[in-house]
Amino acid sequence: MRVRNSAILLLLVGSLFALLGFTAAQAETMVPTEHGGLHINGTLRDETDPKTPKPVEGVDVTVSTPEGDPVGEATSDAEGKFSVDVPEAGPYVVEIDDKTLPDGTFLRDKKQLKLTVNVLGFDRSVLFPIGPDNREVTSKFTQSLTLAANGVLFGVILALGALGLNLIYGTTGLTNFAHGELITFGALSTYMFNTHANLPVIPAVVCGVLVSAAFGWVQDKGFWQPLRKRGTGVIAMMIVSIGMSIFLRYSYQYFFGGATFSYTQYVTQKSWTLGPVAMAPKNVMVIIVGTAVLIVVAIVLAKTRLGKATRAVADNPALAASSGINVDRVITLVWVLGTGLAGLSGALLGLRQQIDFQMGFLLLLLVFTAVTLGGLGTIWGAMIGSMIIGLFIELSTLVVPAELKNVGALGILILVLLIRPQGLLGRAQRVG
Repeated sequence: MRVRNSAILLLLVGSLFALLGFTAAQAETMVPTEHGGLHINGTLRDETDPKTPKPVEGVDVTVSTPEGDPVGEATSDAEGKFSVDVPEAGPYVVEIDDKTLPDGTFLRDKKQLKLTVNVLGFDRSVLFPIGPDNREVTSKFTQSLTLAANGVLFGVILALGALGLNLIYGTTGLTNFAHGELITFGALSTYMFNTHANLPVIPAVVCGVLVSAAFGWVQDKGFWQPLRKRGTGVIAMMIVSIGMSIFLRYSYQYFFGGATFSYTQYVTQKSWTLGPVAMAPKNVMVIIVGTAVLIVVAIVLAKTRLGKATRAVADNPALAASSGINVDRVITLVWVLGTGLAGLSGALLGLRQQIDFQMGFLLLLLVFTAVTLGGLGTIWGAMIGSMIIGLFIELSTLVVPAELKNVGALGILILVLLIRPQGLLGRAQRVG
């Protein structure tokens, strides 16, 4: 049975990428082989004119250990980008050679030729500001409003992924650790339709969500439903989901490599000014579209026969089956809806940041934090918890470095589990 299930998964991933017109050979031509492993990346831009920053080409950058042992070097390309391979996680010193800067360009802080960065389990970006300091000093109030707007943006994206996870948990009892990879799947599918099928970003997002939903259907029919029929317990299925997470994540890395990607549209936009808050138009549309989808899903689950059947299955599957509800069908539809929402979350996240094979994996703990805070298995709990976490993460940068903003959210997770494990909207249940 294990061999058969593994074969099903291999066939599933291979057929989906074939559907998108993508093969391993094409992946090798698209992503150079040197993009494997860990990297220190950066982009050099001359911001003398903040409205039209210009890439700085031909600048030498070296990376060494804190002891001074050389690790690697690179030269910025025509887009101002550079990337240096590092052998393992740990601290590194990144140094820019100011003698290779083109005439007329200079570092904003001429003494800041070296930066010490700590590479964890993923790529690290560094920034060397070039040009005069044209930044305007804003008040704490204005900063708070801008960060709150960014928190709403991130909260909406987080809520889409959290709602999908909560739906699956509510109907099956499965804590799906592969949910982060479903988010990544949506972003990569959208990227493929955008770049290889030459679709504009909006139709590509729609296609990416549809393919993600189809992925959920095939995944449940070919994998999870047979496990349920065998009577596999939720703990064993959770462990299986961890293995599936690893399988999918490194399948993405095999096909796409370790590079980061961007959509062909909406990469840089002139911000809209809404009072004291400036926000790119794409981010405003992400908030509008994401909020609209969340409201529609909530109405469907609250008012339609599917929603009532879903709640019945979540409350008591045996009683729901005895009343004539096709439990397996409801669970399959929930998987389709849950993975579709995860795919939309990933596709919209790709508009906010760059896309890579582990973007969903890095988001997974925050998704768990959101659903735990709001209440596992509750629709509104996932939304409210996600919004609180999104706002908290962004606003916390007023007092802590941006690199540590996710730590506070994980601290909330620990406090919730200690003080109110059922979450804000969950119901306390007696165990045993």
